[in-house]
Amino acid sequence: MAKVSKAIVDKALRDQVFDLLFSTPNDENVDFFVKINDRQYGVLLTDLNGVQRYVRIGAIVAELREDMTAEELMQSEIDAYTAKQDAKAEKAQKKAEKIAKDKARREAEKEKKNEDEC
Repeated sequence: MAKVSKAIVDKALRDQVFDLLFSTPNDENVDFFVKINDRQYGVLLTDLNGVQRYVRIGAIVAELREDMTAEELMQSEIDAYTAKQDAKAEKAQKKAEKIAKDKARREAEKEKKNEDEC
């Protein structure tokens, strides 16, 4: 069996945990999550490679800010995440375009070389 990459495995585990948290009735979550300490719960899951993994769920309380409200802080974090994701997508698109352009250039050079040899 081919080994699945860490990034894919970790995302799948996070998705599974969030699905358990948000789509399962709260009284059923007791069966899945074990209290670790005052800030964390944990759950044991099997990853895409068939390995048992320990996933921690932590509750982080944001600090009070004098310069913004809690809603503004949350929105600023959402906006920062969205901007980073948009930048990554744009970079990936430019990379894909460059790869396609370079491939077309190489093929054209190869074709020209073949014509010159004939």
